[in-house]
Amino acid sequence: MNNDKKQPFLSHLEELRERLIKSFIAVGVGCVIGYIFKEELFNLLLWPLKDLLPEGEGLIFTGLTEMFFTYLKTAFIAGILFASPVVFYQIWMFIAPGLYQHEKRYIIPFVFFSTVLFVGGALFGYFIVFPMGFKFFLGYSNEYIQALPSVKKYFSISYKLLLAFGIVFQLPLLIFFMSKMGVVTVDFLRRRRPFAVLAAFIIGAILTPPDIISQFMMAVPLIILYEIGIIVAMIGGGKKPAAD
Repeated sequence: MNNDKKQPFLSHLEELRERLIKSFIAVGVGCVIGYIFKEELFNLLLWPLKDLLPEGEGLIFTGLTEMFFTYLKTAFIAGILFASPVVFYQIWMFIAPGLYQHEKRYIIPFVFFSTVLFVGGALFGYFIVFPMGFKFFLGYSNEYIQALPSVKKYFSISYKLLLAFGIVFQLPLLIFFMSKMGVVTVDFLRRRRPFAVLAAFIIGAILTPPDIISQFMMAVPLIILYEIGIIVAMIGGGKKPAAD
C-alpha cells in the first residue's frame, strides 16, 4: 500500500476511533444515570412478567453476584437507550464525508427518526411481545410443574429482545436512505417482497427465543416495516439501481 492510499485509510480509522470514543462516553454517561435508577428500571423491566406470575411469586437468583451483574446490565441497556441520539449522530458524522452536499442536510431527520424508531422498537417489544411471549412460556406450568424463572434468564431474554426490536425498527429509515442514494427503487423492493418475507422469519428465528410466538411477533412487524419502507422509498424517489 503506497503512502497516498495509506493516508486516507489511516484518516478513516482515526475518524472511526474518534466517533467510537464519543459514542462510548455517551453510553457510559447513560449507564451512570441508569445505575442511579437501577431498582426502578429493574422493576419496570419486571412488570410484563410480574403480572403473569401467581400472587406472591417472583423471580429467583442462585448466584451471589447475579443481582449485581443484572443491575449493571440493566444500567447498560438504559445507557444505550439514553445515548441513542448521540450514537446515531456519530454514525451520521462518520458516513457524512462520503455523501453529496444535498444528502448531508438529512442529519437532523436521520438522528430524530433513528432515535424514535429505536426507542419505539424497544417499546413495541416491551408492551406487545413481552406479555404474549412470557404468557406462552408460563403456559407450560400445571399442578405438577411450577415455573421458577431466574433473574439471569429472564433479563437475558429481555435485553436481547429490547435491542433486537430497536435495531430491526430501523428498516424503513434504512430503505429511505438507500432509495435516496439510488441503491434501491420501489419496483426493486416490490419484486423482492417474497424474499423479504422469508428473511423476516429467518431474522425472527435468529434474534428471538426458540418459540414460534416470539419468531412470529418479530417477523410480522418486520414485514410491515418493509411495506412502510416501500412507501418511504416512493417518497425518497431514488434512481434505478445499477444492477437490478
